[in-house]
Amino acid sequence: MADPADTPLALDDIRVLDLAGEPGMYCGKLLAELGADVLKVEPPGGDPARRIGPFFHDEVAPSKSLYFFGLNSSKRAITLDIASADGQALLKRLAATADVVLETFPPGYLESIGLGYDTLSQIKPDIILCSISGFGQWGPHSHYSATDIVAVAMSGMMHLAGFPGEAPDQPYGNQAYYCASIQACTGILMALLHRDATGQGQQVEVSMQEALLMNQETAMQYWDIRKELRGRMGNERRLPAIGVYECQDGYVAFMVGVPGFGSPWPALMRWMVDEGKAEDLLEERWQNLFGQLDMRLVAEIYFGNDAELVATWVPRLAHIDEVLVRFIKNYTKAQLYAEGQRRGLLVAPVDTPQDLCVNPQLNYRRWFTPVEHPELATTITYPGPPYRLSETPWRIRRPPRIGEHNQEVYCGELGLSPEQLAALTDAGVI
Repeated sequence: MADPADTPLALDDIRVLDLAGEPGMYCGKLLAELGADVLKVEPPGGDPARRIGPFFHDEVAPSKSLYFFGLNSSKRAITLDIASADGQALLKRLAATADVVLETFPPGYLESIGLGYDTLSQIKPDIILCSISGFGQWGPHSHYSATDIVAVAMSGMMHLAGFPGEAPDQPYGNQAYYCASIQACTGILMALLHRDATGQGQQVEVSMQEALLMNQETAMQYWDIRKELRGRMGNERRLPAIGVYECQDGYVAFMVGVPGFGSPWPALMRWMVDEGKAEDLLEERWQNLFGQLDMRLVAEIYFGNDAELVATWVPRLAHIDEVLVRFIKNYTKAQLYAEGQRRGLLVAPVDTPQDLCVNPQLNYRRWFTPVEHPELATTITYPGPPYRLSETPWRIRRPPRIGEHNQEVYCGELGLSPEQLAALTDAGVI
């Protein structure tokens, strides 16, 4: 059997100069773990993201940022001050060896220092420049500053996050950064296909605001067609068996009784009857109520803004929900999930990070991946691949230390002497 280390990877003939900050780091990671030689270009002293926690064993140090580790695994790293004339000259020499340049500077910054697409394409005509910014490279908002929370707010996504009657919440994690990185990676892969077919490079640009727009699902269509604003739901349950419920050891999510999605209400009722916990729900008054809940009415109650309809139906359904609450509290997440699957019901455990680490499916597939960190004298477990490729497998390596590959790249590839490297380092260029 061939050594997996010798198996060709999908992008093992591609080089990426990764100038990206937080909004694009995940994009570089995706490309690196498809096999690209992703050269992380950091300012002297290291990327600011190396100072973001949590830290390995809670030891605050740029060399121990787990946040940086997670977004920069499998890359190589050099340091370079591209604001300096010497740094710009070196970056141009590196661009001549690259297929892709990835950046997240404010629109126009690279042009202002002589490193824009026009310059890079003169150095290498088929080069691809991918730019991620808050609102894109043109338009009235293009020069507005944008962190994750700004993009999440201005995409409309935050309007839907949180609880009714309360201020909107910021969704957990850097949703704008991840979504923009995924779209950028997709754009880069399409640009590489076009380049291979035609020999033409091009610019790829991603707006964080635009990358997040689809996270609203149908909310924009509700306004466009019906002039209704979808509201924040939180854990409000307008309909029984649609929402999050507490069980013995946490929470489960139910989506039962929606026509076209899994088994209908009668399957859940049979389960409750089999367990002797249906209480009075077999009475005709409740059965007649179930019979009226067609798809249109379910959508109106769950998503609509018809206050009169909601006020009419929600109290009538409250008793059913109370019986269901008592039923669910008798079981664990695992029991509810297993029995729900057996009966064809859409029931899912609300997994915690701890649950995920012991998840039998993820562990059976060996999704969690141990990565050796010799500099820390330990092995750290990383999240696994976002896809499985049978012929060109995903592969992960530890993240680089600050300037770890300076000598390898500057001396070994660009031909600088050790004395030149030392002089540039002393001058703060590298």
